[in-house]
Amino acid sequence: MDIVVCVKHVPQVSEAEVRVTSDGRDIDRSGLVFDINEWDDYALEEALRIREERGGTVTVITVGGEESDETLRKCLAKGADNAVRITDPRINLWNPMVVARVLAAAISKLQYDLILAGAQSSDDGYGAVGPALAGFLGIPHATIVKKVELRDGSVLVQRELEGGLEERLKIKLPALLSIQTGINEPRYVSIMGVRRAMRRPIKTMSLDELGLSPSEIEDESSWIMVKELYAPPVERRAEIIEGNPEEIASKIVEILKSRGIL
Repeated sequence: MDIVVCVKHVPQVSEAEVRVTSDGRDIDRSGLVFDINEWDDYALEEALRIREERGGTVTVITVGGEESDETLRKCLAKGADNAVRITDPRINLWNPMVVARVLAAAISKLQYDLILAGAQSSDDGYGAVGPALAGFLGIPHATIVKKVELRDGSVLVQRELEGGLEERLKIKLPALLSIQTGINEPRYVSIMGVRRAMRRPIKTMSLDELGLSPSEIEDESSWIMVKELYAPPVERRAEIIEGNPEEIASKIVEILKSRGIL
């Protein structure tokens, strides 16, 4: 069972202030901490578990600059067999259709039975790369998968639907599954694994090596065009009430009365 896992090197912004660059096309990355996308970490763990049960290989692949090697080496440290990075300054990483087309060109050159990806990424939240990648490759797919059971030549999946419903599907291989968090418990990286990963090669590929022309990855040729990134305007601000407990309580009562709540 040869499995390809799509991963992404993303900023951890839950406790950081994010600023948009002056051209409105990217975020200011200075001072931000980066790591593997949370959903992709679960996809990698699922791939490793399948390989441990059925044998085969796990190849991780990403689109990004040299800084993405940090995430790829983390995947290698966890047990991935191979790592591939597609790097080219002409690729707009904020356009999911462009990223999916680039990944499709690279993965079509690999041997695979199953492709796993995170259900979405924490930086843009599109959830579009997985389904678009399956479309470019011409293979079946399922999204928001929370359980995987392999059969001969097919895979049984359980996926989430709206309203608390769930769906079970039987999909013929090769196929792509976008994995939901909670499907498993991702393993920790060992010190020995990190040391081994630092010595492992990471294969890099460019658009020219993939046979893609610049016109094929331009925003204008994509179904989605990223026009601008911006921080949403602040519509409401929190009011800080100061004073001793009696004064604060009195002010709260006045506010509630003024708004007709009391």
